[in-house]
Amino acid sequence: MHAQLGDRLVVESAVTGSARRDGEIVGLHHDDGTPPYDVRWSDTGEVTLVFPGPDARVQHLGHEAPAPEPQPAPSGAARPDTGAAPAEQPAGHALQPGDVGRRVAAARRRQGLSLDETARRARMSPQYLAYLEAHPSDPNVATLIRLADALGTTLIELQGGDQERPPGQGHALLHPSLRDLDEGECRALLSSHGVGRVAFTTLEGPVVVPVNYDVVDDGVVFRTAPGTAPASVVGAEVAFEVDHVDDTMSQGWSVLAVGPAQAVTDPEAVRRLEQRAHSDPWAGGGRTLWVEIRPTRLTGRRITPADR
Repeated sequence: MHAQLGDRLVVESAVTGSARRDGEIVGLHHDDGTPPYDVRWSDTGEVTLVFPGPDARVQHLGHEAPAPEPQPAPSGAARPDTGAAPAEQPAGHALQPGDVGRRVAAARRRQGLSLDETARRARMSPQYLAYLEAHPSDPNVATLIRLADALGTTLIELQGGDQERPPGQGHALLHPSLRDLDEGECRALLSSHGVGRVAFTTLEGPVVVPVNYDVVDDGVVFRTAPGTAPASVVGAEVAFEVDHVDDTMSQGWSVLAVGPAQAVTDPEAVRRLEQRAHSDPWAGGGRTLWVEIRPTRLTGRRITPADR
């Protein structure tokens, strides 16, 4: 496919062969006129980056009769798939950059499908699918439905609507690799998070409490209120656990630190913690007691695809 500035891109209905959307090509990305193109759509006036699929053709300026004027889609109706990436995201858009693409790529790898085979099953351009997996984008519902069908998943999962599920309910990797982390890796991962769990024993039995924490001078520190459950760990040997589960990529890691917990009472030490700690307690209220856990043992594990 080759085009010049001013040509029209016409997306045809697979059923009737008539135009279902058209627009003016206002930008070229290659000197030879091959895709992708910047297209200003007739029905909206928006300019989007387009990787034309098999249902698209170029109408060269002055060489063909004008295509029938497309009718705007009814309110609430899904737009036809043009293989277009929006020039900008709407204000307040909930998706984070690349979220949809990451979910699509992960589902494709789980199925063991190539990019070309997935694009064929979903009836779209392989170039557009490659763009979708690698860049921030907001494909329309029709595109996601075809992708979900091709990948054996659901529209909800591709849109991230399952994020309220408890972690760990995603699909297992076809070829997982579980390995132990060395102490350096454990310390690096421990320093990267802000919420962990403190496990300790009480007269009533074992207790696990989530806390907002920081790592300062190799010690795990958190703030709590005197008389609360987290405050009762002072003077005891405790376990502290932090982890990360990525359901989209079916991988994750966990780190376990074991050591004594002590109250930080020295005014200078408290001042230093208040200056260097960045995690505020989500529970709010007066959290004036600083507790420090000095790990005497650090262990961890990571699960990834076997080829990584």
